[in-house]
Amino acid sequence: MFRPCIDLHEGKVKQIVGGTLGESSAGLRTNFISERGAEYYADLYRRDGLTGGHVILLGPGNEAAAKAALRAYPGGLQVGGGINLGNAAAYLDAGASQVIVTSWVFRDGRVDWERLAALVQAIGRERLVLDLSCRKRDGQYWVVTDRWQKFTELAVGPAAIEQLAAYCAEFLVHAVDVEGLCRGIDTELVTRLAEWSSLPATYAGGASSLADLETVDRLSGGRVHLTIGSALDIFGGTGVRYADAVAYNRKAAAGRRA
Repeated sequence: MFRPCIDLHEGKVKQIVGGTLGESSAGLRTNFISERGAEYYADLYRRDGLTGGHVILLGPGNEAAAKAALRAYPGGLQVGGGINLGNAAAYLDAGASQVIVTSWVFRDGRVDWERLAALVQAIGRERLVLDLSCRKRDGQYWVVTDRWQKFTELAVGPAAIEQLAAYCAEFLVHAVDVEGLCRGIDTELVTRLAEWSSLPATYAGGASSLADLETVDRLSGGRVHLTIGSALDIFGGTGVRYADAVAYNRKAAAGRRA
């Protein structure tokens, strides 16, 4: 299924090449900067009945835009980027369906199980999505944090996913090396996610056509969802018409009900 996104950078809706996102704007590659606010896209997703989408805060200065999106689609969007024990409940109160967490549950490159347990105790497992966005190195996928620039010591694999699944409701996985490039999805990662995860998972990165959505459904048996960003016409792309992605979801939903 198609899941929508709103990526925020410096308060604006943007589509960014993930591997270029660092501490400064030097070297940043941007595919699209919207003239519309985050709330416009959130309301669009609400009207089209899209669920499971996410708002990602890429650095500071995005809190107001994120909360505007949540107000436009209360209970309909996950929110991630800088989420921690101190602000998670506030974002849920502001209308987020779930919060997405990565960097805060890692310390010195390793999972901080005490922090993770404290977060679950505070908000509940069903309100937490763990972001396992990763980059490939030496034949394995490694979780990366801090705007996808720092490698952790956690390899994405069956053991890690099984252990983490006890603490969350879903996984979100950006394939950072292909994020924003519109050159096709990482089919190996999609296949492995379907094999490894008993929880719902959303894959993001590289989608360039509606065929990629069909491929993710086929490879995963419908167990992995796909986020399409830069390729969408609503984000300046030419590979996928937003209306076609919405129609795909409606057709798939009707098929399951039949």
